[in-house]
Amino acid sequence: MIEPLAFRIRPKKLEDVKGQDHLIGENRILTKFVENKRLFSIIFYGPPGTGKTTLASALATELNIPCRTFNAVTGNKKDLDALFLEAKLASSLVVIIDEVHRLNKDKQDLLLPHIEDGSIIMIGATTSNPLFAINPAIRSRCQLLEVKKLGPNDIKEVLLRALTIEEGLNNKYKIEEDALDLIVSKANGDVRYALNVLDICSIASDGIINSQIVEQYANISSSNFDKDGDGHYDTVSAFQKSIRGSDVNAALYYLSRLAQAYDMDSIERRLLVIAYEDIGLGNPAAVGRTINAIDAAKRVGFPEAIIPLSVAVIDLTLSPKSKSAYNAINKAKYTENYSVPNYLKLNPVNIDEEDKYDYDRSELWPYIQYLPKEIKDMEFYNPSTNSSYESQLARNYEVLKKLKRTDNLKQLKKNFKLVK
Repeated sequence: MIEPLAFRIRPKKLEDVKGQDHLIGENRILTKFVENKRLFSIIFYGPPGTGKTTLASALATELNIPCRTFNAVTGNKKDLDALFLEAKLASSLVVIIDEVHRLNKDKQDLLLPHIEDGSIIMIGATTSNPLFAINPAIRSRCQLLEVKKLGPNDIKEVLLRALTIEEGLNNKYKIEEDALDLIVSKANGDVRYALNVLDICSIASDGIINSQIVEQYANISSSNFDKDGDGHYDTVSAFQKSIRGSDVNAALYYLSRLAQAYDMDSIERRLLVIAYEDIGLGNPAAVGRTINAIDAAKRVGFPEAIIPLSVAVIDLTLSPKSKSAYNAINKAKYTENYSVPNYLKLNPVNIDEEDKYDYDRSELWPYIQYLPKEIKDMEFYNPSTNSSYESQLARNYEVLKKLKRTDNLKQLKKNFKLVK
């Protein structure tokens, strides 16, 4: 069986790893490890296909330390015991754990003392943020090093190297410049994706790889995130912040990223939250239009779904913004729980008829105190004046605030009788 191209040409030396100049080179941390013949437990974190596992194996190779891999999900206690025994015999052992954030507590408890005494040098790799995804006990014993997405020139260098070296395609194929640029563009910083595309395109070609072949076998770009990874949540976060900040171009860019992953669930949920939270009373009609756009998008499905979604995004982004409703309900939510006044209860007990709420006296309603007496003067709603609609609401609110409200319904009813 022929191994995948990405595996065959994996760099064995740090100097051959591309795109990580902040870690490799003069006075850089990984180079210092090799120069000083010292290695510490590390957690590499960053997007997929950026070389996290490659860096781990290259470090072990250059320092001539035995290296093994352990699967965080399927590996068991028996596998760990074998590693512990090997580490004891070898005096030191590098254990590479991909997706290290998936280690359960039992496995972590077994590993910790061996990481602590240095008999095992753990190098973990994860696409998740280690500050949230990695157990603090593991995290505190490791160096956290970010592995960054590769730039276009780095991806291009790797592809050209793969075409020429013996372990790669060994000069058996040529690639047209526009086809090379297309692979780089679709890779979006993921070098493994780029090499996989090159590998399959070489098999499909007659010796010349052109853009038509690339389009055929790389019709979906690498999005560098999955629905459960940090890249997904970062994109969703940037999506909402761009709309809130009225940057229509950024909002459309992040919408396209989510649409590339066909993630209708996240788009639908986020647009509805944005419509009510960030636009709200600034443009209430936009909420209805957003619901209609989402309905249309779900009816037509991807890829055309992005068309009605883009209309909603432009509408929300350029609308007047108001978080007044969101802020008001949050303030109310965290207020202490007080008893409902007797006259507002559904079936009040031991209360005179004159003290009861009168369902037929609408002229009294604006003068009744509805808040519990302990917080009767508290205000939750602070109007925004970013739109003519909410400005009108604010004017109505000011008029209503001037009315004197009371919890003495008997006296209130008497006063209205006197007025009449």
